Amino acid sequence: MATLLAGAAQAGQVDNLRLWAAPDHARLVFDLASPTQANVFALDNPRRLVIDLDDSRMAAAIEDLDLSGSAISEVRSGTRNGNGLRVVLELERAVEPRHFTLAPNDQYGHRLVVDLEYPGESAVEDPIDPIEAMIREQEIIASRGQTMSESSSGQDASAPTEALKPAQPHPRRDIIVAIDAGHGGEDPGAIGPAGTREKDVVMEIARRLQGLVDSAEGFRAVMIRDGDYYVGLRQRTRIAREQKADFFVSIHADAFNSPRPNGSSVYALSQRGATSETAQWLAASENQADLIGGVDGSLSLDDKDEVLRGVLLDLTMTATLNDSLTIGGQMLDQLGRVNRLHKPRVEQAGFVVLKSPDIPSLLVETGFISNPEEERRLNDGGHQQKMAESMFGGIRGHFQRNPPPASLLAWQRDRNRDTDDNDYRIQPGDTLSEIAARHDVPVAQLRQANELNGDVIRVGQVLRIPRS
Repeated sequence: MATLLAGAAQAGQVDNLRLWAAPDHARLVFDLASPTQANVFALDNPRRLVIDLDDSRMAAAIEDLDLSGSAISEVRSGTRNGNGLRVVLELERAVEPRHFTLAPNDQYGHRLVVDLEYPGESAVEDPIDPIEAMIREQEIIASRGQTMSESSSGQDASAPTEALKPAQPHPRRDIIVAIDAGHGGEDPGAIGPAGTREKDVVMEIARRLQGLVDSAEGFRAVMIRDGDYYVGLRQRTRIAREQKADFFVSIHADAFNSPRPNGSSVYALSQRGATSETAQWLAASENQADLIGGVDGSLSLDDKDEVLRGVLLDLTMTATLNDSLTIGGQMLDQLGRVNRLHKPRVEQAGFVVLKSPDIPSLLVETGFISNPEEERRLNDGGHQQKMAESMFGGIRGHFQRNPPPASLLAWQRDRNRDTDDNDYRIQPGDTLSEIAARHDVPVAQLRQANELNGDVIRVGQVLRIPRS
C-alpha cells in the first residue's frame, strides 16, 4: 500500500491518498474532509482517467505516491472551474473504472474509492494450468450429472449408453487448495492491544500454508490474495471456483470486546444459521467487512445452470457441507495439539466466504488477536508455522483417505492397492458397461459400490465388484 498523509483536515479537501495494487486491479482511495460529489471518466490518446471533485482542494503531495505494481504511471492534479479539483491518472494499460463513496466508520472518515480493473487479467498470480482446469471441469460436470440422476425419480441411471466410454489414461492431477488470507488493503481486520493488524498475521500464516501445500506431492496452492489489497467476499469464492479448487480455507484472527477469550476455532457453513451466540456474532462482523468494498455479500448462483440450482442447493451443498465438517474435525484435532481450542467442535455459521455450493470450505480463526498473549503468539514465526502445519495436516489427511478420482493421490492409492477376487483393475479399452456385464452386475450397482460420478473410468483404477 502507498499512503500520503496531510495536515489538519479542512472542509472540501483531500486529506489522504492510499493505493493498493492487485494482479487484476488497482484501488485508489481518497480520504475526504467532508462528503464530496465526484465525476469519473476516461480519456484516450493517451490513456487517462479523470476524477473531478466539486469544491475541493488537494492537501497531499501526490508526487510522492508509490505507483509501483499498478497501471498508473503518473498522478497530477489542478484546479477546475475556480473551486473544483481535477485529478488525472496517466495509465499504462486499458482499464475498466468504477467508483463509489463510503461513509465514515471507526477507522476512516468520508472516502471516495476508485477501482481500476484490468480486462482479461487473472485475479491470482499463478492461475491453474488449462489442462488441469479441463480435467477438473470434467470431474465437476460428471459429479453434477450424477447429482441430477440421483434427484430424478423414475429414471434408470444404469442405461448401457451412459457407460460406453473407454477407460482413459490417468491424468494424476494435483489437488487444488485455495488459501484465503482474510481482510487486506484498506480493511485491516481486527487490531490487537499492541497494534497487530489481523490482515498481516493471517497473510504470514497463509504464505506458510502455501509453502507446505506446494511442497507436498500431489497438491497445489492458489492464493486468493497474494499481497496487501482487498478482495470482496463473494469474489473470494468466485476465484476459488475459477481455479477449480478442491478445497477452500479462509484464515482469520478472532477478536472480542474483552481481552479474556482465547483459543482457535474452525467454522463450516450452517444452512440454518449459527449454532451458538458467539458464532452468530462473529459471522455478522466478518460479513460486514464486505461493506468496505461496497459489494453485496449475499450468496449468488448466477454462474450455475438454472435447472441445476435447486439440485445444487439441496444435494450438492449437503455433500459439500459434509466434506467440510469432516475436514474441519481433522483440522481441529491438529490445531488442538499446538493451541488451546476455543470450542471443542466445528462451529457452523453463515459466513459469506463459505457459501460456495460445490467446494468444501472452512474458516479458521487462528486465535484471539484481542488477547495480549495470543497476539504475541500470532506474531511469532514458529507459532505461525505450527498453525499452518496443523491446517495442512487436516487437509492432507482427508484427501489421502478420499482422493478425487483423477488426482495423483488416487493413482498412487490404486497402484499400491492389493486386489482380491472382489476387485478388478481397469485395463486399456475397458468400459464400465463391459466390466459390469463381465461380472454380471448392474452398472448402477457398480457405480454405487465405487462412488463413481458418471461413467468416466481410468486405466489402473481398482473397482470393487459387488456380490449378491
